Amino acid sequence: MKKSVIIAGISAAMLLSMGTGALAATKMQEIKAFLNPEIKVKVDGSPIQLKDAKGNAIVPINYKDSNYVPIRAISDALGVAVDYDNETKTITLGEKVDGTAIAQGFDNMYHTKDPDQTTYKGIDYKEAYFDNGKGSRGGSFMLYPKKEHQKLYLQIAAIGEDIEKMEIRDSDNDIILKQVDVVKVEDGLVTIEADIGGVESLYVHYDIKDNSFAFVPLTTSYYR
Repeated sequence: MKKSVIIAGISAAMLLSMGTGALAATKMQEIKAFLNPEIKVKVDGSPIQLKDAKGNAIVPINYKDSNYVPIRAISDALGVAVDYDNETKTITLGEKVDGTAIAQGFDNMYHTKDPDQTTYKGIDYKEAYFDNGKGSRGGSFMLYPKKEHQKLYLQIAAIGEDIEKMEIRDSDNDIILKQVDVVKVEDGLVTIEADIGGVESLYVHYDIKDNSFAFVPLTTSYYR
């Protein structure tokens, strides 16, 4: 059963646990509801403990004979990204239509805005991860999708020699989400896709030889 079907089957209508911003909505109405600890939730046949955004255990709410479960709790259990736009009062589940560049919040010693290092094959990408270290080495950087995105589209190019043994990992759970044996110089800028639904942080690692470089444009690599 697809995850989207599971979500719909658990509850026809769910409450969002997204923090104080949602509570400031002007059209909210007060209701009388009941916490119902007798309701149990299973995913693929296995019982789960629902938790809020802070990791605290929660129970479903019963209102007018319907059970309501926070979307955040269900999305975490199923590994589906969830995000809330307070300005438009919109909840987004799964992959977004518009991408978010990984340049936002990127922090690494090889992060550069130097045009000499952000330009690849005549195109200046403005911001890049440019690993120009010395010697044969393992390169790595962190990304933080914060469970708000479903997919990662990571662009990377090998310069000088091929990039080998590239991995994208769920850093918190030490799970490999994507493996690429080799990124060849001759292939130019390639795009690697990884499913990152429900993932807080990512660890990207690869091996590279001496006198070689790894180039990642941060403005055209993005989350969705």
